[in-house]
Amino acid sequence: MQTRTSLPEISPQELKQKLDENDTVFLLDVREQNEYDIVHLDDAQLIPLNTLPHNIDSLPTDQEIIVYCHHGQRSLYATAFLHQNGFTEAKNLMGGIDQWAAEIDTTLRRY
Repeated sequence: MQTRTSLPEISPQELKQKLDENDTVFLLDVREQNEYDIVHLDDAQLIPLNTLPHNIDSLPTDQEIIVYCHHGQRSLYATAFLHQNGFTEAKNLMGGIDQWAAEIDTTLRRY
């Protein structure tokens, strides 16, 4: 079992740089549908945390996966789960979409 500190994380600034440089990343939103409907990152794939084990086969194995939720707790669990299942390129977005909205895109709705 990995410890919390060993899971790779990415800051909103680092993610923005990757997106600005057109790096290929898979954005995985592990919140619920109603949260996704309020606000989400463009091109993000919604797979709620409780359905992730059933949908793991739909995830790409050949690209970096950036996992996010509202504040970063659920996505941390999801990142740990993905690492345990061989997705070593998965990273947790620190602070979730809330920190992204506060620091990167202030036009996004916060809740």
